Amino acid sequence: MIKLAFMINRIDGMSFERFVEYHRDRHGPLFASIPEARRYVRKYTVSHPVPAENYPGPAYDGLTEIWFENWEDHDAFFSSENYRKLVNPDEAKFIDMSTVAVMVTEEKTLLR
Repeated sequence: MIKLAFMINRIDGMSFERFVEYHRDRHGPLFASIPEARRYVRKYTVSHPVPAENYPGPAYDGLTEIWFENWEDHDAFFSSENYRKLVNPDEAKFIDMSTVAVMVTEEKTLLR
């Protein structure tokens, strides 16, 4: 399983509340609506920080996780016309693309 974690910040001038709403209620459903998401993506989540006593403040405004079975599915999804023409252009409407951090991982379960 290939797992991508995108740590994201909102664009200048957008409130945190508006960012969360856009990410959850507009961009997320747009992502999930394209046929390639159902075909190639194994898991797609969006997360946002919440107040947590005794923990440092968040470094990012949000986190998106996308899981793929293999690199072929990853490549097929990101090169699809629907992703390139619909989903990708929407990202710049709420994400400060210059601050995105990405981690590509493979999972190893140590405890169940």
